[in-house]
This record gives sequence, C-alpha cells and structure tokens, in this order.
Amino acid sequence: MAAPLIQLRKVTKRFDTHTTALRGLTLDVMAGEALAVAGPAGAGKSTLLNMIAGLDRPTSGSVTVDGQPLDRMRETALACFRQRRVGFVLQVVNLLDDLTVMDCLLLPARVAGVPPRRAKARAMSLLHTVGIEEQARCLFASLNGEQRHCVAVAKALMNNPPLLLADRPSWDQSHAGLAKLERLLALLNAAGQTMLVVVPDAADVHGWATRTIELADGAIVRDSYETAGNGWPMFDAGVGR
Repeated sequence: MAAPLIQLRKVTKRFDTHTTALRGLTLDVMAGEALAVAGPAGAGKSTLLNMIAGLDRPTSGSVTVDGQPLDRMRETALACFRQRRVGFVLQVVNLLDDLTVMDCLLLPARVAGVPPRRAKARAMSLLHTVGIEEQARCLFASLNGEQRHCVAVAKALMNNPPLLLADRPSWDQSHAGLAKLERLLALLNAAGQTMLVVVPDAADVHGWATRTIELADGAIVRDSYETAGNGWPMFDAGVGR
C-alpha cells in the first residue's frame, strides 16, 4: 500500500502557555485526495496548513509530506521543498501589480531553473485551464478579484507540485465567481492533483472535495469521505470561462 502524501502524528502546536492551536492531531492524506478542512475561527485550520507547508514547526509530534520529515528539516531545505513540492494559494492574493500575468507565472519557474521556453508553454497551458489566457499580457493590477485568484492558482501550479494548499481562495467573490473556482478545483483533482483547502464551514464545500475534516479547538471532530467522488462532471480545459 502506498504511503500517505501527508502524514501527521500527534502534532501539537502551542504559541504560549494560554494558546494551543493544535492538540495531538493525527492525519493521513493520500495522493489524489481533495481534502476540505473546515471549522470556526480559532479551530486551528491555518496552523494546520502552515505545518503541512513547512511554514511553522510543531511543538511536539511529526509532520511528513511527500516523504520529507518537515519537523526535522533546516530552513534552507524547507524553502527548497516548498519551491518544488508545494503550491500555496493564500486567502489574500498579493502578487506584484507592476508585472504582467505571464511574468507572475514565470517567476517560480525561473527560481526553479526551468528553461524559458518550457516555462512559457506551461504558463500558457495553465492560463488556458483557468480560463484567462486572454489576459496573459495584462498587468496583474488590472485584473478583478476573480481573475487574480485564478492567476494565483495557476502560479501555485507552475512547478507541477504534488500538493496544492489553499487558504479559502476567492471566498470574497460573487456566487458565480466562487462556482467557477470550485469547478476549477474539481477539474484539477480529476486530473490527479492532491489538494488541501481551508474553508470556514463544511456547508461551504459544494461538491469538489473527496473528503472533509472538521476541526474544533485544535482537534479533528469529524472526518467524512464523499462516496460519490467530487460530484462534478469532467470539464474541458476552458473551465471557468
């Protein structure tokens, strides 16, 4: 049996004597899962995301992602791991406004040493997938919120990471914009992308997740699998147009 892509064992995170964000949390996530992490404010969702991204370290317990023991790695190794193995979409998209959309996507590829021609082909393919290839030469500052989040997803996937992490992207958008990004998540997962997306409530998961866990006070209180899969039909590469 294949090893989990994400493996947490008895992870506790204390920020001070009065604040414990995670309490002995144990979690396995297999490759190919689309996991929604739900819970109220202060439940530990963002702390869990930061642990899996290697942005924070546990007070106790172990965190292994894609075979790498993140809790024992040095900062330089963690930075390299994030660059090549994790795509991260933040709740607030802060890309460089004075760059074009294409240049925003090419940045991580340049850092990773991807040949320019291959990087540009990858960028155009991703922009087509998220449905905004016509904005490739536009300045990022000129995009609306929905388009900015689509660019952020594409940028996170530029180096073809095994894992996509997202902190509730585009939840400030219209219903139509939210549905578009949910369809995009379903499309990416149907193509094999493993993802973990933080949401404020399990009721906000509309068909794209294959599994939902709910946190309360730093612990998992519910873990449910969707027997019908992600609930979305297969979409073509123009999803979200």
